[in-house]
Amino acid sequence: MVRVPLSPEQVKAGQRLGALIRTTRAGREPELVAREAGISPETLRKLEVGRMPSPSFGTVIGLCNALGLPLQDAVDAWHGTANQRVAI
Repeated sequence: MVRVPLSPEQVKAGQRLGALIRTTRAGREPELVAREAGISPETLRKLEVGRMPSPSFGTVIGLCNALGLPLQDAVDAWHGTANQRVAI
């Protein structure tokens, strides 16, 4: 199976999501957050810097739970402002 490349808009959406996760995690050890979310510290790092712009839904839920971040905040970050909307 060949994966279709992400559009530039989808990459930007992932970068916004990563920035939200990084900001929300501020001050907490990445290893602890990753463990609590059920992902590797490397996966968390990739998400935070935008190198993994389309994480699985389970990963996003795990991170939101680990960070005490409402899932709707992650959705809003993904969508961005009205002029940054992404067709998913």
